[in-house]
Amino acid sequence: MTVYADLFRYRELFGSLFRRDLRAKYKGSVLGLAWSLAHPVVLMLVYLLVFSVLLKIQTSDYEHYWLFLLAGLPVWVFFATSLQSSSRSLLENANLIRKVRFPRQLVPLSMVATQLVGFVVMIAIVIVLTLVYLPDSRATVWLSLPVGVLIVGFVAGLSLTVASLNAIYRDVEHIVAALLLPWFFLTPVLYSLDEMPGAADHPWLVDFVHWGNPVTPAIESFRDPIFFGELPAAGDVIYLLVATVASLALGALVFNRVDDRVAVEV
Repeated sequence: MTVYADLFRYRELFGSLFRRDLRAKYKGSVLGLAWSLAHPVVLMLVYLLVFSVLLKIQTSDYEHYWLFLLAGLPVWVFFATSLQSSSRSLLENANLIRKVRFPRQLVPLSMVATQLVGFVVMIAIVIVLTLVYLPDSRATVWLSLPVGVLIVGFVAGLSLTVASLNAIYRDVEHIVAALLLPWFFLTPVLYSLDEMPGAADHPWLVDFVHWGNPVTPAIESFRDPIFFGELPAAGDVIYLLVATVASLALGALVFNRVDDRVAVEV
């Protein structure tokens, strides 16, 4: 737990790293930090245009398919961008790591915090749209917030694991980048599990995508109260809770194993 307790003990340093990463992300742009608000909006519009309008992907049972898509998108975007940005975080901060002794786990976790800004913006947009277009979900939409907290913990643990491994083995960032595209299509962002392509011919595929993909229960738990107006399925919530604890434990374990080698290897 000391790996994550350092977030509180060194909260001022963590805040400085977070502000530096956020400024560096939009350095030289006209809008500056305003892009932290505009970028998630633009990203959601692009996904909506491509998959709902141009490709005309449609789930027949849902009147507001575009909102179904947007309800799953924040989780995937936060997951993918956090893994990608944190994978090289220790390498990109090599000069700082070599010069100063400080809790190095703050570096990849600050990258997750940077992506968290976009995650919060996207959640806010989806909640507002839900309140407007899906009155039946108004009573349950707020349940997505505690689910979102679990998702942040799950992503933080995986990001710390990837960043720690990539500091020693440079292939990790390339493996992550290569896996994310097929991973996206094996995650029910564009489709529901009930109407997954190929499910009729291969019934086992639904169980594989649902329980073999740790991102699926996160998206299902998040989407249920927002789009369907119902409580998240108990199985999905328990899975997400266990996955979050396991992810945080794995991140701490891997980081402690490589911490002494990081300053030398980067």
